[in-house]
Amino acid sequence: MNLRKSVLIVAMAVSFGVLALAADIDGKWTAEVAGRGGNTNTQTLTLKAAGDKLTGSMEGGRGGAVEISDGSIMGSAVAFKVVREFNGNKREQTYKGTLAGDELKLSMDNGRGRGPQDITFKRAK
Repeated sequence: MNLRKSVLIVAMAVSFGVLALAADIDGKWTAEVAGRGGNTNTQTLTLKAAGDKLTGSMEGGRGGAVEISDGSIMGSAVAFKVVREFNGNKREQTYKGTLAGDELKLSMDNGRGRGPQDITFKRAK
């Protein structure tokens, strides 16, 4: 019986630890992203975690604000998708990365064969 209690306590502690890390992502994040012609664009993520689910929106770039989809956070690992529509064509961008304090380091794959783009978001003050 003591082993069972110990295992339960450890499992609960790990679950609470994951939830505590997930809560650290809540809020606004900004990044300066290279655009066309050497210009930079500010992108803003607004994120909220509930357990291992991640919801929110992204502003900046072409097409205005858009909701994220398929968002998840497991410990410090973060993943979500952004689907934008231009002239009736949908483009999906997949973001994966890690949360470390006030930095959210993501790799964005736009699915067009150009390879991933690394983007570092910083917590907005």
